[in-house]
Amino acid sequence: MDERLEKALEFSNYMVTLNNQKRVLKDQFRENTIHYFNGGQFTITKDLVTFVNMLVDKDNIHDIVLIDDNEMPVVISDLEEFLSNIIDQYFSAANRYHAEFQQLLKNRSTEKLVEYEK
Repeated sequence: MDERLEKALEFSNYMVTLNNQKRVLKDQFRENTIHYFNGGQFTITKDLVTFVNMLVDKDNIHDIVLIDDNEMPVVISDLEEFLSNIIDQYFSAANRYHAEFQQLLKNRSTEKLVEYEK
């Protein structure tokens, strides 16, 4: 096989593998930002954090009902604890995602990417 064609095929395989690894990391991040509370499932987003933070700033709000990912009403009795938990979980997931993504970018061959997956 022509050397240029072989290099192009090798690069194509590398890019396909890299994109698959990026997708896997993104899916793991999404899974790690799901917070289960009081029978409900909440995907932690910046919008959720901002909304709960605004409610905490209102002070006198107790026993608030939030609608979870499955459109079910869930009573949140301690908003400050809920906010603290979702912030901790979000940043833990984001830091892990960043560290694994940086490690992935350091792997410059298909073989190293496949080894990283294990």
